[in-house]
Amino acid sequence: MSNNKILVAGLLGGVTAFILGFLVYGLALKGFYDSHMVEGVAKADEEMVWWALIVGNLAWGLLYAVIYGRWASISTFVTGAKAGAVIGALIALTYNLNGYATANMMDLTAALADVVVSAVVSAIIGGVVAWWLGRK
Repeated sequence: MSNNKILVAGLLGGVTAFILGFLVYGLALKGFYDSHMVEGVAKADEEMVWWALIVGNLAWGLLYAVIYGRWASISTFVTGAKAGAVIGALIALTYNLNGYATANMMDLTAALADVVVSAVVSAIIGGVVAWWLGRK
């Protein structure tokens, strides 16, 4: 698969991640996460470091694009969504449980709920990336 196709897929995945992050974490579940995290952990909107958030989301999309395009040959929305859900859930489970074990950022309810939320969000990101990679 060409580098350009992988880069565009990564860009689309990153944009998808950014939009879903805003809709899911910034709007739909903000109250839930706020009530299960230590006060003062989350930055206010005006304190956000936007360049880092954008680059982080682009890296998230590129992670799927490289895995799917270089190693796994995943090129349909459904297969990409399934793989994305598994990858996202495992990364979230690793990060959240290690964080729960070693820091006082969030309670166990949020740590486990975030695994499910991450799986759903990652499924959509993975599906978009794979869809683009499968285009002729």
